[in-house]
Amino acid sequence: MSDDTYRPVDGLDVELRDQVLRLRLDRPTLRNAINDVMMAALIDAVDAAGRDEGVRVISITGSGDHFCGGADIVARNAGSGSKPRAGSIQRRLPSQAHRLIPLLCSVQVPVVCEVHGWAAGIGMQIATAADFTVAAADARFWEPFSSRGFTPDSGATWLLPRSVGPARARELLLLGRELSGAEAAEWGIAHQAVPSDEVGVTAEALVAKLASGPTVALGLSKWLLYAGTSASLDEQLRNEGFAMELSSRSEDFREGLSAFKERRTPDFKGR
Repeated sequence: MSDDTYRPVDGLDVELRDQVLRLRLDRPTLRNAINDVMMAALIDAVDAAGRDEGVRVISITGSGDHFCGGADIVARNAGSGSKPRAGSIQRRLPSQAHRLIPLLCSVQVPVVCEVHGWAAGIGMQIATAADFTVAAADARFWEPFSSRGFTPDSGATWLLPRSVGPARARELLLLGRELSGAEAAEWGIAHQAVPSDEVGVTAEALVAKLASGPTVALGLSKWLLYAGTSASLDEQLRNEGFAMELSSRSEDFREGLSAFKERRTPDFKGR
């Protein structure tokens, strides 16, 4: 990838450092609400990371006291005052939020998310779609849709039943129940909940562990888990055979075997 592949935009810091693509939502006065420019940049960055052999982990964080308060619907509806054509939302979403969430689920590098404060709407979906979310115990996870009088988007009705089960998904989406970070971890939305001042250190330790892991095998394992949500057993067994064939041809597989024989810790290079 060229040096200008990962470019920041207003509201989103983008940096590739030490094989970690770091995406930081940066609108702290607006609880890092995501606007259309930020959304496009997030999509471009995650999509590029999936093709970039120099990326071994994606880290997503937020500036200030909150992770993400949701989509910036105020900015989107503060235009000239003319009413959009019927179907404008349905036409827009597939290239915006409905593009980002499948990318986070399917990109073949691990995604680690840090959550402080609010993770609402699309913010909660990003945290749920990440492979590992480290949340402050006092963070707030919330789906605001029912209280605002419209229906969920950005994969909420797909992610939540699979993460917390259908009964709890109804509680979150129909009743608008808020979850603390500790509850999000108990329910399976977050990987871990820790005191607020430990979130960064805990997440960075996880990022470092993943960045030093067998990137090919980790990516294919992630793909298998994603594909398995809709595959039959026979299909998934074929997928596993395909992934085993690829991963066993990697340099890291050979290193893993050597390390096992030599009784040492493997030194994976991500290849």
